[in-house]
Amino acid sequence: MKRTAKLALCGLFVALAFGLSWVELLIPFDSLGIPGVKLGLANLAVMAALYLMGFLPAAAVSLARILLSWFVFGSFTAFIYSLCGGVLSLAVMCLIKRSGFFGCAGVSVCGAVAHNAGQLAAACALLHGTAVLYYAPVLFAAAVVTGALNGALLGRVLPALQKRFTKTE
Repeated sequence: MKRTAKLALCGLFVALAFGLSWVELLIPFDSLGIPGVKLGLANLAVMAALYLMGFLPAAAVSLARILLSWFVFGSFTAFIYSLCGGVLSLAVMCLIKRSGFFGCAGVSVCGAVAHNAGQLAAACALLHGTAVLYYAPVLFAAAVVTGALNGALLGRVLPALQKRFTKTE
């Protein structure tokens, strides 16, 4: 893939990730009694970038989405949580994908669990204690479900994306 095509595709994935982050804000999980749980829809764009272009473009998409979300929607604390979760999630997804043992759903589940682990680690550091860990089972269970659904969705769409965007030109 040419450099300009890769850059344009990164821009599309950043826009998609940012838009999906906004959509997630509209879903009132907190009012349903499960605070902190999100669908992880923005991760679809990050994973697509990882599968189509590799680690560095996926890292750029993830970081750009985190920064844009912070500037538009969030607080500095939310930025720290998102950054810690995003960095750990991407690192784990890259390693799991590279192992070749898992498909999209497995990579996505591992990334979702890692994201929550990163956010919990940040919460422990920011709040100077481990009291937040009581909520870990709920977050990890939600991560398995949402990660599996997102991974399955990407697994269905990825062949078409690969066919379209990995043509030799």
